[in-house]
Amino acid sequence: MATYNGEKYIMQQINSILYQLGAEDELIISDDMSSDKTISLINSFQDSRVKIYMHESNHGFVHNFENALSYAKGDIIFLSDQDDEWMPNKVEETLKALKDVDFVVSDCITVDQNNRILSISRIEDFNIKTGFWNLMFRTRYLGCCMAFKKRVLEAALPFPPNAFLVEHDLWIAAVAERYFKTALIYKPLIRYRRHGGNVSSGGMGKGGSMPNKVYRRIYRLIYLTIIRKRVAQIIRSEE
Repeated sequence: MATYNGEKYIMQQINSILYQLGAEDELIISDDMSSDKTISLINSFQDSRVKIYMHESNHGFVHNFENALSYAKGDIIFLSDQDDEWMPNKVEETLKALKDVDFVVSDCITVDQNNRILSISRIEDFNIKTGFWNLMFRTRYLGCCMAFKKRVLEAALPFPPNAFLVEHDLWIAAVAERYFKTALIYKPLIRYRRHGGNVSSGGMGKGGSMPNKVYRRIYRLIYLTIIRKRVAQIIRSEE
């Protein structure tokens, strides 16, 4: 989880996560210099599974997530935003799906700041499908709905240097779709909150001009080629 001035919803989100974690699991949080009560609220849990790492300066949400992921030790990694809420069956359903693949994206219910339902299925709304070229041409995955095996993370880190050209979740998804086995979970496993103050657009924006879209895709393809040898080494080491 990456946090930044998330005091309004952070308690609800952390409660929904910790409820499902085992004694050996971790909730890794990287904070990007929050100036509100975010840190004190996190510390109030007094739970040894919660590990918080502070940035010395504001890095933006992409590198904030990269920092959190650099501390991940588990075999399975979930991405989480600071202002959503996990369904009680999220971990169970996700682990079941990851038995056969390396990377999954679940469906979600979209709600507003007052928890009123805006959509009951993002997968249906955006006709989301797996596949590398689907991802390249029509990006609709949400990072907060993603989970993946450690091998995907090892392939994805470090992120490409220009955070303005490729977001953390889009990069991880691109690596997974290009080199690993992926699947969708057609059950809503989070309540995804759109409240007007979200740090990222959640795929709701238009993505800029056509030249910008093309340049971003070329940038992604270049870095996917750069990591090819690293991915091959990871796969060979597991054989």
